Parts: sequence; structure tokens; C-alpha cells
Amino acid sequence: MKYFTKIIFSALFGLLLFSTTATAGNVGIGQKIYGTKLKDTCGFTGVKFTASHTQKEWQAIYDSGKMGEEVKALCPKVEVYNEKWNDHLFSFAYEYGKGSGNEPSC
Repeated sequence: MKYFTKIIFSALFGLLLFSTTATAGNVGIGQKIYGTKLKDTCGFTGVKFTASHTQKEWQAIYDSGKMGEEVKALCPKVEVYNEKWNDHLFSFAYEYGKGSGNEPSC
């Protein structure tokens, strides 16, 4: 019985980890989106973009569902913005946000 309980618990824990990872954005993809789709229109590097807010501020923006609005506020010349980019751009901005000690290469 103990063996069966351990297997069930392990399987449920694995599913929990997988579901969290599956919904999270990818920092590398977010950096690539910024570099290819937004950088030229924004007129500044990813360093300036991500450092416009702290990690806590980026989290609040993302949680409130206003990631697209914030990107458009920072880069008013952006005409085309795909809401599907939100998770990845958030991960990118959060990873390299002001005070994080990290700096993107774009």
C-alpha cells in the first residue's frame, strides 16, 4: 500500500510540475520577440525596455492583464502587437527587470 501511495503521489507531483512549466513563458523566446518584432519600432535596446520597471512592477502589470498596454505605452510606434507574446515578453522583462542584476544581450 505504501508503494502504491508513493507512485500516485509522485505522478501527481510530476503532473503539477509539468502544468506549471507548460503555461510559463520562455525568456529566450521573449528576447527574440523583442529583438525581431519590437526593438526597431521602439527605438531602444532590450536593456532599456526591461529596465523600465522592477521585477515586482512587471509582475503587477502582467497579473493585471495589461502587458500589451504597457508595451504600447513604452513603444507608442508599435502598430502590430500580438497578445500571444504576453507570456514570453513578461518572462523576458521579469528576468532582466530593473534591479535584477541581469542584462539581456539585445
